Amino acid sequence: MRILLKNGRLFCPASNLDETGDVLLGEGKIKELGGHITAGDAKEIDCQGKLITPGLIDAHVHLREPGEEYKEDIESGTKAAAAGGFTAVAAMPNTNPVNDTRAVTDLIMEKARRLGKARVYPVGAITKGLKGEELTEMYELVEAGCVGVTDDGKPVADSRMLRRAMEYALTFDIAVVCHSEDKRLSAHGVMHEGPFATKYGLNGIPHEAEVLAVERDAALAVLTGARTHICHLSCAGSVEAVRRAKEKGGRITCETAPHYLTLIDENVGNYDTHAKMNPPLRTAEDREAMCRGLADGTIDMVSTDHAPHSILEKDVEFDRAAFGVVGLETSLGIMLELVEKGVLTLEQMITRMSLAPARAFGLPGGKLEINGPADLTVIDLNLPWVVKPELFLSKGRNTPFAGRKLPGRAVLTICGGEITYTHEES
Repeated sequence: MRILLKNGRLFCPASNLDETGDVLLGEGKIKELGGHITAGDAKEIDCQGKLITPGLIDAHVHLREPGEEYKEDIESGTKAAAAGGFTAVAAMPNTNPVNDTRAVTDLIMEKARRLGKARVYPVGAITKGLKGEELTEMYELVEAGCVGVTDDGKPVADSRMLRRAMEYALTFDIAVVCHSEDKRLSAHGVMHEGPFATKYGLNGIPHEAEVLAVERDAALAVLTGARTHICHLSCAGSVEAVRRAKEKGGRITCETAPHYLTLIDENVGNYDTHAKMNPPLRTAEDREAMCRGLADGTIDMVSTDHAPHSILEKDVEFDRAAFGVVGLETSLGIMLELVEKGVLTLEQMITRMSLAPARAFGLPGGKLEINGPADLTVIDLNLPWVVKPELFLSKGRNTPFAGRKLPGRAVLTICGGEITYTHEES
């Protein structure tokens, strides 16, 4: 089926495009772009007053399949992605079994082809079983479809092992994705170490548990020349460490998440487990550093670290609750809120959520261009809505943004020329 989007504001920073016009999609590609287009055989959709952008890409999600489908699965996770305006996601390997073999990657790819509402790009494990002891067969993982490797959730503690992984990854020029954390410093911590942890009587996680690990990982990136991506930055010192590594010529990219741009440790409030994530919410000063780093480009992209849990893991004492929050369906709205406040320009936001992740992981998309993939997000910048977790398409309800009023949202998502989500007024 061909689709003709009419009268929208075509907005693509990568193509220096910002004009009112039409887009014709067919055979999974953009056939015509800009101006007035007629196509009698196409399904016509009026996008007047709406923004038409490259499909959003989330470089860090947990789809929980295989092994924990009661929390999320590929079908529900990609439905949530499409509802949030995402046309592609990179899936972390800490599943059960771990995605450390071709067989697991094949399973994920096959399920995504059949049931996915967004493109799914698996990220394989660096070490077998995420144990940090023996490297995986990266060649097989890449051949099966992995776009990077990571031990996300369990950082590679052995510096020599991580160096070898980076050197191995150079063979395929794939990204080594680092969960930068010193587990000995963060051990037993459940929130940021500071006055509020003391007030609540909770064990804290200091800045240094992240910053020292980022400095180590960034130094190895410079040493090896490997493509390196640092996950979920949360504090000012980490931004500075990445900035220095980039100045030294390191092929390094990094991400932060919407919650680190908008919330602080005080938002843990009355032991709200929906505000418990790893790394934890930091200070107001750290939040401002995240915003500045994202605006000036030191932080390359925004990823959600979408981590769905059931009430079994979250409706318990704060100390015992699982780390992690969902984000696929709220990320765009939160980022539009930051644009509205002047923290970012609209151009910066779209770049950080589309082109930057595509470039970092060598993915198609991130750009509106003739013969490019028909992956597009249509956004209503003036459609306020209130976050209601019970309406999520994700199985996860663990969001710190429940009840928050957001200024806009995705109203139409198209992936590979197929409509994967249409917003319906409730």
